[in-house]
Amino acid sequence: MSLADPVLLAVGLLVAVALAWAAVAAARRRSAALAAAGIAADGRGRRRARTAGVWCTIAGIAVLAIAVAGPAASVPVSHASGTVILAMDVSGSMSATDVPPDRLDAAKQAAVSFINAQPPSVEIGVVAFQQGGLEAALPTADHSTVTAAVRRLAPGGGTSLGDAILASLSAITHKTVSLGPNGSVPAIGYWPSATIVLFSDGQDGSGGGASDAAAAAVAQKAGVHIDTVGVGTAAGTTVDVDGYHLFTALDEGTLKSISQATGGAYHPASDASQLNGIASSINLRLTVTNQPLPLAGAFIALALALLTAGAVLTVARTGRVV
Repeated sequence: MSLADPVLLAVGLLVAVALAWAAVAAARRRSAALAAAGIAADGRGRRRARTAGVWCTIAGIAVLAIAVAGPAASVPVSHASGTVILAMDVSGSMSATDVPPDRLDAAKQAAVSFINAQPPSVEIGVVAFQQGGLEAALPTADHSTVTAAVRRLAPGGGTSLGDAILASLSAITHKTVSLGPNGSVPAIGYWPSATIVLFSDGQDGSGGGASDAAAAAVAQKAGVHIDTVGVGTAAGTTVDVDGYHLFTALDEGTLKSISQATGGAYHPASDASQLNGIASSINLRLTVTNQPLPLAGAFIALALALLTAGAVLTVARTGRVV
């Protein structure tokens, strides 16, 4: 427990001690006077009953002294805070219509709902990944800016899940993150309050890009969880890409392996209703902070109770208020 003004506590306690000393001295003088007059002293029980009101009043003053000193307790409070990167797959396969109106539009709607559900303490950024990854918006507490960035996304290009993860880590750390020689995992610090939410159909056309397993290992080493959202259906459909009819289907295995490697979770979204529930199904990291809890009110209530008890006992014993 902390005190805002210890001086007031010291003054109040000195007053209470002085009153207690005065009460004891008065009781002794009364006992001496009765003895000198040859009157038998009261029994211990009667003495306690007679002085109970006085001691309740003194106790009330002491408690009131604590209250005016501004006591507060430090209470640990958990709240969602940190950084979230929405990694949005905008490859050609995301124009498939097996999730209406199409995969990308459905993912964008879910992403906007997710943004709207987050408190201002969560900074959100967007990475739209084609071949090589493209950073669209750095993490910010201005969620309207992030929402606008999501709404601007359009399909086109190839997909590199590994590069998307590295681009997301770059947005989190505000420095370029890349694999070391021979694909070795670099140390980028520890970011336990950061989460990457990856919206994709799992179709990885990385070519010469970073492998998703190596990129996930970088995130895992940095303490960053990756939650993957599978947008599409296992049955799949065809889509026109650069004049070609290509078959595309949801690759759950790839997305699950990424999330599991980093301690995240996989969220299937084969229809619009599942996507609409993404905001409530993704658990962000919790940061525990200590916040002061004022205790003055409780001490004032206790002081008033003691002062009231003292007044009642005094009136009951003497028949007068003062």
